[in-house]
Amino acid sequence: MWMYEKKLQYPVNIKNPDPALAKVIISQLGGPDGELGASLRYLNQRYSAPSREVQAMLTDIGTEELAPRTYK
Repeated sequence: MWMYEKKLQYPVNIKNPDPALAKVIISQLGGPDGELGASLRYLNQRYSAPSREVQAMLTDIGTEELAPRTYK
């Protein structure tokens, strides 16, 4: 049984929306040169890698690209 609660993990209060900054952020996350695109390229390249070590390295890099970022 699933219970879906539409609530954010942390409260967000946006006082001054900045559409230009939002466009830059979304392009870095989901654009062709963003995190998801990079991750999928690494994970797809592992299938044609020449050795098990290279496959393991590409898997590690690809999964690291999918990890959530914490910026300070």
